Amino acid sequence: MAKKSGLSAEDVDSLRSQLDGGTQPLVWFTAAAVGMEAGRSAKLLAFTEPEEGDFIQVRPTGSKDEMSFGPAELTLEKPPPRKKAPAPAPPEPPRETEILHPYVPEAPVKPAAPKPKPAPVVEAPPAPAKPARKPASKGSTPEVTVTLVSAGEGEWTVEVMQGARKAIRPTPVSPAAVSQAAKLLTPEVAEIVEGVLNAARAQQLARVEQLRAELEAAQKALDDLGA
Repeated sequence: MAKKSGLSAEDVDSLRSQLDGGTQPLVWFTAAAVGMEAGRSAKLLAFTEPEEGDFIQVRPTGSKDEMSFGPAELTLEKPPPRKKAPAPAPPEPPRETEILHPYVPEAPVKPAAPKPKPAPVVEAPPAPAKPARKPASKGSTPEVTVTLVSAGEGEWTVEVMQGARKAIRPTPVSPAAVSQAAKLLTPEVAEIVEGVLNAARAQQLARVEQLRAELEAAQKALDDLGA
């Protein structure tokens, strides 16, 4: 079976589902990743929109930078562990040998031939280094979505999404804060929010009137008993 290279569309959908579920899965760099060692792992952070170019944000293992890569530069296949090279065998101790030097008459010494001059060495210019990839946090800003939800009876919650990641889960906020924030936005938003708040006020007022009538009836019954 041929080795898988890069992330397919199905892999991207699977990773997006895990990220939406609150899990930050691991991916590994391929040989196509510029400035990264093939086989190094990274934690998936988010997907930017639109899905073009380097739209996958990750944090390499052992680094604090958030960086963007394309599907061809990442894979779901974990590389096999590297095998350690065997330790070299210790050298054998030298053996003692007795060398007999026979008598050889000295031959006349001939003058040494002149050594040829070495050819000049021409150094090739160094290859241009690839530019280091800049962290994604400096080059792109993730989209932020703020959602206000009316839960009925004057209760409100706020939720914040940063890209595909849920930055702030639904948190209760007071109706007064919602009214003040809506007035700082467009008149259309302020009108809609004020209508919801008026309906909640009317509902609470009706409840107060009902409780007041019940209290008056209970007080009258108590007076009739001669308390």
